[in-house]
Amino acid sequence: MKLNRQSGVTLIEILIAVSLLSLLSVGVLVAMRIALNTLDKTDAHLVRNRRVANSEKLLENQLSGMIVTQAEWRPGPDRSDILPFFQFEGQTMRFVTAYSLQDGFRGTPQIAAFQVIPGDKGVGVRLIVNETPYTGRMQAGLMVTGTEPDPQTGTTMVRYAPVIPGPQSFVLADRLAYCRFSYLERRFEAPFHVWRRDWPPAQNLPLGIHIEMAPLSTTPGELHPGTVTVPLHLTRDTTNLYTNAY
Repeated sequence: MKLNRQSGVTLIEILIAVSLLSLLSVGVLVAMRIALNTLDKTDAHLVRNRRVANSEKLLENQLSGMIVTQAEWRPGPDRSDILPFFQFEGQTMRFVTAYSLQDGFRGTPQIAAFQVIPGDKGVGVRLIVNETPYTGRMQAGLMVTGTEPDPQTGTTMVRYAPVIPGPQSFVLADRLAYCRFSYLERRFEAPFHVWRRDWPPAQNLPLGIHIEMAPLSTTPGELHPGTVTVPLHLTRDTTNLYTNAY
């Protein structure tokens, strides 16, 4: 019986085939890794853009849903004062709104407390909001820490407890270079409308609220927090709060 010396596969051919298969497998794995990384970056990009758009819409809804309310502050066991309940400062806002983060306009009124706080590791700032279900003016009065007369206008200045960030805080905007609140004041002489950050403690509400934000970095193709301006369609003279609010 004669043997065919040309049949079969040599060891060198096997090594070459295994090497080619290994290179092909590495190429496929690298391509899959690049595709997955691109998918993750695209998904994160869309999530960031959606978060920015949703945050601006949440701000608009909460501000437009503002409700005029009262606070019953008890400085002593035999004394109680009825005060308008709203706080408008340069980096703090507090008021009752008909819009809630969880239920939208279908839920119960919430006390929304906005605060600008330092960002992660002290880099930049972020805007947070704490929501508390509003149950009445006695509950709102628990957030009042005192009152004092304003030496310039003679009106009553209301002091509130600080807005404390915690696990329940919702971050509306992050990685900001700055975040500023300003309030539109009506005047009866030119200029007739002025945006001011130090809202006076007068018995009036602003015509609108302006929230100015700027990102720490501007990446092309990404949405960035910008300016949110919302008019307040409310009764301006809050002296009627003593009879009309709840």
